[in-house]
Amino acid sequence: MDDLRQKYIGAIADAADEPALEELRLQAVGKKGEVSLMMRELGRMTPDERQEMGPKLNALKDEINSALAAKKAALADAALNERLRAEWLDVTLPGRPRRQGTIHPVSQVTDEITAIFADMGFSVAEGPQIESDWFNFDALNIPPEHPARQEHDTFFMSRAEGDDRPPHVLRTHTSPVQIRAMQETGAPIRVIAPGRVYRCDYDQTHTPMFHQVEGLAIGRDISMANLKWVLEEFCRAFFEVEGVELRFRASHFPFTEPSAEVDIRCSWAGGSLKIGEGDDWLEILGSGMVHPKVLKAGGIDPDQWQGFAFGMGIDRLAMLKYGIPDLRAFFDSDLRWLRHYGFSALDVPTLQGGLSV
Repeated sequence: MDDLRQKYIGAIADAADEPALEELRLQAVGKKGEVSLMMRELGRMTPDERQEMGPKLNALKDEINSALAAKKAALADAALNERLRAEWLDVTLPGRPRRQGTIHPVSQVTDEITAIFADMGFSVAEGPQIESDWFNFDALNIPPEHPARQEHDTFFMSRAEGDDRPPHVLRTHTSPVQIRAMQETGAPIRVIAPGRVYRCDYDQTHTPMFHQVEGLAIGRDISMANLKWVLEEFCRAFFEVEGVELRFRASHFPFTEPSAEVDIRCSWAGGSLKIGEGDDWLEILGSGMVHPKVLKAGGIDPDQWQGFAFGMGIDRLAMLKYGIPDLRAFFDSDLRWLRHYGFSALDVPTLQGGLSV
């Protein structure tokens, strides 16, 4: 017994690595190890012999197992110390810089627009993106035969056979929000309605989903002069130029009368757009005085109240201000264009599964 103890305790102490230690464990206390085989012989011994040998063998087995565990821990510590010596880290070095994320251009421009109109007393109104046919078209004086009400221009929600509910669409503009705001608030009212809109169109200057902001002001004596002042003040603040000149061209929108397209003076010198100077004109929005039928749909008496409305594309304004040539870039997975225009995107997926920009 003493020879066996000396044999394995010494061998365990001299083991150079964990594989050698495992081999010794199998030789000593494994199923076919020497100590295990001796313990099986206890059944053939007399009671007196078992009483004498049993405790000794158990003590030997425990001693060997303890030596194995202690040696294994010592080998692990030695391996860790060696790794620490080889893989040292200078904690005094500065951290690695990480590119900071920024707000998306469309979100930033939306915030800028909201702040500018807030200074002029406009609050923000919101509404659903899935609208009834009535709010999206009828309440805005858009007749049934109007091209916008055809399926090639508008996304209509599908209906199961026998479903007689009124048609619903993905809103084609944020004008329905104006109707809802008039119904909820009445007159006087002064709101803007930014949000997503949807149309069946896709090319360099159009996408199936884009962003609009529309404005509405209703009062007793509001006129086109008030509309012109509001738009001039907005353009000065948004484009950050003092010398803004707008041109109103007669147009037609079903929901305004009279209606006007609004152009801004600009130049394309050197291939770059400059607002407020030059001999060129750039169309930026549509506007007009709210049609009496639209006021009635909003629950407002057109004999007592009048007002103006306007609408412009947020994506288009962002393109003009930051020189972005292609509307589709806003939805591109390549983030290099964001950095090019000063919007340094964070190229790391967020917990929401998207890119934080």
